[in-house]
Amino acid sequence: MTLLVTSTKESTGKTAVALSLARAARERGERVGYMKPKGTRLQSSVGKTLDEDPLLAREVLDLDSQTHEMEPVVYSSTFIQEAIRGREDPEALRERITEEFEGMAEDTDRMILEGGGSLTTGGIVGLTDRDIAELLDATVVLVVPYAQPSDIDEVLAAAEFLGDRLGGVLFNAVPDAAFDSLASDVVPFLEGRGVRVFGTVPRDRDLAGVTVAELATELGADVLTSEAPTDGLLERFVVGAMTAGEALGQLRRVRDAALITGGDRTDVVTAALEASGVECLLLTGGFRPPEAVLGRAEAADVPVLLVGADTKTTLDRAENIIRSGRTRDTHTVERMGELLRDYADIDAMLGA
Repeated sequence: MTLLVTSTKESTGKTAVALSLARAARERGERVGYMKPKGTRLQSSVGKTLDEDPLLAREVLDLDSQTHEMEPVVYSSTFIQEAIRGREDPEALRERITEEFEGMAEDTDRMILEGGGSLTTGGIVGLTDRDIAELLDATVVLVVPYAQPSDIDEVLAAAEFLGDRLGGVLFNAVPDAAFDSLASDVVPFLEGRGVRVFGTVPRDRDLAGVTVAELATELGADVLTSEAPTDGLLERFVVGAMTAGEALGQLRRVRDAALITGGDRTDVVTAALEASGVECLLLTGGFRPPEAVLGRAEAADVPVLLVGADTKTTLDRAENIIRSGRTRDTHTVERMGELLRDYADIDAMLGA
């Protein structure tokens, strides 16, 4: 049997869900393989462009498959541009995916496929996740976020798009404020429309955001404070482009936040140190603040990071890191497995 775990948008927990299901199937005695037909989370590794998710799958599932087998299509910006120019053959791509899939599936009882990006990623070469499901005869588990009732429009549109390939929906990272209404109102509504719901997984702080240390590493930032802890969790950013008084008023209303501002904005930086919800100061432009300010930050246990880029560029990069969630590792998959056991029907997903 083949399952394809996909989503309506990026950064919804597809990887953690897919690998958790793969581990659950292995615990049931199945031989399990993994494949991400379209690599979209790209990084450089030994001079090659690779997706991070198959690398994690090899580690978590102890697979022998090579990365190029698990990721037959590298859906990079260069690939997209070449496809637009007519230099990528859709039929050849389909044959490549099928060949690699069949090679890995031969010695398995179940294949777990992970979608790339969003549900419609790959449409430019006729390889949306619906197309992949049809090509490889897969049943789809749709992972979706939920914050308000209007989000269901997107779920219904996705269900119509997937048609008979849809096995069901898994709501993930549901905030506390929306959890009860989702379970009591939305789930019965969807099931009344013929859309099966596998579970409603609450937002888990352990899987949300990134730590200060992780952010510093991803941004290549200098850590200017030596004593302030860097294990604080960041879930949002506030840009300090206002006066010190305005900044303090805004920062007092947030938590688990990083202030992004120019390193020369000493007034805003000083004000931020008075807000309990600020976990980190991310200073831009390469401007190092006075030592007195750094001393106050050390005393307040607020780490200070410094980057050379401008504020807008830094904000864009930082938000992309946040959207991608915590650094993906075995712990992430283990925690998602616990959440699925508590809040979802794993047997139904594996037998969908």
